[in-house]
Amino acid sequence: MPFRYFIKQLLLPPGVLLLLLAVAWWFRKTRPRLAGLCFALGLGGFWLMSLPVMVEWGARALEREPALATDQWAALAERADAIVVLGSGRERGDPAWGYDQPTGVGLERERYAARLAKASGLPILTSGGLHYGTPPTEAALMAESLMGDFGVAVRWQEGRSRTTWENAQFSAEVLLPQGIKRVVVVTQAWHMPRAAWSFEQAGFTVVPAPVCFLGVDNARPLGGWMPEFKSIWQSGQLLNEAVGQVGYKLFYR
Repeated sequence: MPFRYFIKQLLLPPGVLLLLLAVAWWFRKTRPRLAGLCFALGLGGFWLMSLPVMVEWGARALEREPALATDQWAALAERADAIVVLGSGRERGDPAWGYDQPTGVGLERERYAARLAKASGLPILTSGGLHYGTPPTEAALMAESLMGDFGVAVRWQEGRSRTTWENAQFSAEVLLPQGIKRVVVVTQAWHMPRAAWSFEQAGFTVVPAPVCFLGVDNARPLGGWMPEFKSIWQSGQLLNEAVGQVGYKLFYR
């Protein structure tokens, strides 16, 4: 895991962009043309990633599953047997809480899953293992938060997975033996195509329940052409997802 993590951080932005800027500085005297090209690519990449309009356009390419209409929530009990909420890491020991918490992304998924569960009556499984080997599991953190923050009990916890593919495979080990083959999968809209595909490969019939769409009107001044720090993080998430979708289709068929 650590080796894969470091390689991933170097090959994807912002790591690769910082590497280009470092190469530009290193060769600024001996190979000025190469240095200029690397500088332009590195700085230009940061600029593009900082634009809300680029986040909007990139998300539209990834967010291929439509949102569930609110009038469909109660009817989910006729289409599925359970709701699966995917983990998204953790926030380390905030002194305000005294222990680790789900990420903001995870809380967005939890909130939506809680609304769906209350409307449909479907039971919930939380899926997510140890983040870099440190207990408790993401599944346990989400289960505690779903009860404490949203008043929804979690029936199952899948606490071994570290990737989306493992979310699906290990959830199957919990649910399929109990005859649960139809699941509502809750995750970010840009992550949903890969998540739904992974759960289908694991043997489930999937009802996608995407949340937090980024491919909508960015509502920024000048149409989102002014740089914004938040967009750099969002662009990184979208680029990571685009690479993940290609990689999954290559290695998990």
